[in-house]
Amino acid sequence: MSPTASRPLSLLDLAFVRSPETVADGIARSVRLAKTADSLGYSRIWFAEHHNMPNIASSATALLIQHVAAQTSNVRVGSGGIMLPNHAPLMIAEQFGTLETLYPGRIDLGLGRAPGTDGPTMRALRRDGTEADRFQSDVMELSGYLSGYSRIPGVNAYPGSGTDVPLYILGSSLFGAQLAAKLGLPYAFASHFAPQMLNEAAYTYRTTFDAANSLAGPHAKPHFIAAANVIAHDDASLAQDQKTLAENAWIKNHLGRNRQITDDDVHMLRDHPAGRQVLSMLSRAAVGTQQEVVSWLDSFAQEVQADELMLVNLAPDEAVQHRTLELLAPRPAVAASADTPESWTAEFKRAQAS
Repeated sequence: MSPTASRPLSLLDLAFVRSPETVADGIARSVRLAKTADSLGYSRIWFAEHHNMPNIASSATALLIQHVAAQTSNVRVGSGGIMLPNHAPLMIAEQFGTLETLYPGRIDLGLGRAPGTDGPTMRALRRDGTEADRFQSDVMELSGYLSGYSRIPGVNAYPGSGTDVPLYILGSSLFGAQLAAKLGLPYAFASHFAPQMLNEAAYTYRTTFDAANSLAGPHAKPHFIAAANVIAHDDASLAQDQKTLAENAWIKNHLGRNRQITDDDVHMLRDHPAGRQVLSMLSRAAVGTQQEVVSWLDSFAQEVQADELMLVNLAPDEAVQHRTLELLAPRPAVAASADTPESWTAEFKRAQAS
């Protein structure tokens, strides 16, 4: 039943802190999910850099990656992504070179061009918005530090030099697709929240990929990662209820930034043009039973010729998140264990109480 018979399956963890959790609670939940993913054969788990967002715990992305890598054994851990305009390439090379030294063969470095925050916070980061204009040159400089062939004479990354941490370009538009193709790097498209240009970006990336000048080496091939939201459960109606809760939270987060939105407001906004526009961001979502979700993911991957799928575990309930991972697990023998969702939930509740 696994959708990964011909392609890897990975996870993007948004490291949400859900009320009334503390930040420590949210991070601990991410660790538990990572351990489950590790045991079930998922390829990689990524965390994204965001700032000034009280419900997201991944602002210090490299630190969270280190924390998760220390408590897992096989799954690759990385950034999805580091917002490179916020940083000097040398410092990112040193950080991820250190991570690769500590956890060899398990670290990824996904790179984004956006600031990952709003204007005032960007200025608090001592940035003015023009840094994105040099994104391509910064990626190339960073690649030089990690490969051991620095583009800045006399300047090297220690640790970092020669670690060859793999780079990925992230994006939600044609710019990222074109740049990833030009640099011959893998490309991950953020279709879990910005699906509008997915198909065009996938086509552009594959048809313009330049292997001859690839920063990844002379044998590089296109590697396209498409993101999708998922909720899988034995009870299809429960999965749909979880989707509704996730959509309501999405509306609150996007339309309630400057005012309080009640549950009644959310109910009305679901049918309002503004609410429908927000919900359209989640249109690439597979929700239902194992068979329904696997079938959707397989069709989705074929539609865009994805080499890998990056799943966003959309369910608000942690037990449902873990059951989703079990039902979609790349290792069928593990996914088909005797544990029922009820027994996992009971085990989870016991762990929470202890």
